[in-house]
Amino acid sequence: MRAAHGDTSAKEALCTLVRDYPDYHRSLYSRALNRAAVFGDDTLKAPLLASLADTRYNCQAWAAMGCAALGFRDAVPGLVAMLDHPQEMAREQAVIALGTLGDESIVPALTPALQDSIGGMRERAAEALGRIGGDAALAALWDEFENRRYYRIGYIASALAKFAPDVISRLCEAADSDDPDQRYWAAVALGSTGDDRAVPTLERLMAHDRGSTVFDGMVSVAAKKGLRTLRRIQAAIAARES
Repeated sequence: MRAAHGDTSAKEALCTLVRDYPDYHRSLYSRALNRAAVFGDDTLKAPLLASLADTRYNCQAWAAMGCAALGFRDAVPGLVAMLDHPQEMAREQAVIALGTLGDESIVPALTPALQDSIGGMRERAAEALGRIGGDAALAALWDEFENRRYYRIGYIASALAKFAPDVISRLCEAADSDDPDQRYWAAVALGSTGDDRAVPTLERLMAHDRGSTVFDGMVSVAAKKGLRTLRRIQAAIAARES
């Protein structure tokens, strides 16, 4: 793409496409907005917000991508409205964009997506809540961790890890639960924190826990993998800082 290499005429052509989007085919519009961060500027806010609500043009998912890429927080109300969109892709992109643009005020709107029947939606919602952070997001994720609606909740464990170091003590307590599934996912989350405070609990689970989950996952194996993940995270951080 010439715009990515600083071609100002190419950037202006793409901006014109977005500003005058009803005059262009949806395929061109969607392809352009896949690269919105390369050419976009503040002049695109109004047309993107218009496209976000334009059900006839039917490119709301790509408008959500563009708003997220360009940091247009005015899109948040429209994105919340899109959580009830009949198209899966539109809902998914709304969730992703809310994770980028939203704050704690939109956590109640996002939380129901943690129970969506579509796995990808649950994953995107957990990622969004992990990115937003705050007590309300943590509470929503923790409720799903303790009261699992689905057997495999690696996405919840990964999102909880983003709340380290504050969440580590709670995860360590969960690793003592009578429920082997909860111990399993606590081990996964602890490993993803990359924090040394998780090591004693992971080592104990790896050495002594013989529990298994409803899907035949071994707690000890989850702890072993968690330790490996923790060390990889630490090594990556050390490499970046050296």
